[in-house]
Order: sequence, then structure tokens, then C-alpha cells
Amino acid sequence: MEIKVNDASFKQEVLESDIPVLVDFWAQWCMPCHMVAPAVEEIAKEYQGKLKVCKLNVDEGPNTASSYGIMSIPTLAIFKNGEAVDKILGAVPKTELEAAIKRHI
Repeated sequence: MEIKVNDASFKQEVLESDIPVLVDFWAQWCMPCHMVAPAVEEIAKEYQGKLKVCKLNVDEGPNTASSYGIMSIPTLAIFKNGEAVDKILGAVPKTELEAAIKRHI
């Protein structure tokens, strides 16, 4: 299950998580974001309990997006122990996402 986060909930849901977190930085108007969304949803189900998946709409969470240097979307970032440890830019295939995730769980 994906969790929607914003500037107010990011710290609690992502930075304070005791398991790794995949954050999907996206926007409603971004077509590549919609292309990668099904793969992100599948990963949320398949890795439940080992990985938390959060979605941050950059229009609703601009402070968080800018604080992590998100310049283009979709950007998928992996957070572990409160730190951003990996970033995947663009609408990539699920296999590429999984390869990045497996390095951190």
C-alpha cells in the first residue's frame, strides 16, 4: 500500500521509518509519472513489510521536494535510516527499480 505524504508528514513517515522507504516524487500533470505508477504500486504490494512506499506530490510538498534537490519528475528516492541513499530519475522499468531497491533492503 502506498502512503501519501506531504511537507508535514514526510519526517514521520519517511525519515523516522524503521524500514527503507521508496518515495515517488510526482505530480498530477506529469505523464511519465503516470507511466511509472503501476510499477511503483506493484512494488508496494510485493515488498510489503520490507519496504515502505510513499508518494509525494511535488505541488503539495514543494519544501520537501526542493530540500532533496528534486529538479525533474518522476524521481524515485530510497531513504534508509533517515538518509536519501539512492535516486532513480525518470520513468524506468520495474526491473531497474527493483535492482535499486534490492541494494538497500
